Amino acid sequence: MIFRQILHPQTGCASYVFGCTGKGKLAVVDPHLEHIADYLDIARQASSPIIAVFETHIQADHRSGALSLVEETGATIYLHESAGAQFPFEPLFDGQTIELGNDYVKVIHTPGHSPDSVCLIVGDRVRSDAPWLVFTGDTLFVGDVGRPDLHGATNTAYFARQLHESVFGKLLTLDDAVEVYPSHFAGSACGRSMSGKPSSTIGFERHFNRALQHHDPDEFIAYVQQDQAPAPAEFTEIRQANLEGVHR
Repeated sequence: MIFRQILHPQTGCASYVFGCTGKGKLAVVDPHLEHIADYLDIARQASSPIIAVFETHIQADHRSGALSLVEETGATIYLHESAGAQFPFEPLFDGQTIELGNDYVKVIHTPGHSPDSVCLIVGDRVRSDAPWLVFTGDTLFVGDVGRPDLHGATNTAYFARQLHESVFGKLLTLDDAVEVYPSHFAGSACGRSMSGKPSSTIGFERHFNRALQHHDPDEFIAYVQQDQAPAPAEFTEIRQANLEGVHR
């Protein structure tokens, strides 16, 4: 398996290229419109085509590059079934597994930051059937968890409770050695105290992520609602553009 992380420091965004070069099947996770050339260069260097584009959710802080990648590569876009995007995509379902040659992607539905949020557990069967890494989207960051207030202040506690179940009931059931690759790092407005280090492990976050020290659901709900800065005004416009498939 090859794995490349592409960072966009201006807004603290992270995207990824990974996949099986042996069988020529690469995927991009959370593509950023300004990094299309980077993804294509990686694919050329690996002599493997990009066949899949995964969005962990409809992003609100940057224009998605998914449709531009489809134009360039013919890849299939994957989004959770509840995403509501106004362009063709393959729906993802909780527990589903997608094969990428010798690699696999297992989907877990992790609502809380948004109703359509998913995390993607990845393994390489050449090494082991055990999970190697997880793309955590905006559900779990290095040092924080996703904010639950982007879809209406009146529903924040409801989404925070969903987030608790997504994190404690799903992500933290993974082995401590599983690597964590979120969609954002310090500089993003999608969390409060994200680290400048854009990767971690389940074990490190279990022990040192402040949000994860609040195991009790009510304590967690109260914690994640505290001290959230107002969402940038452009978030609504960007998310709507990504829903509609505006990519120019």
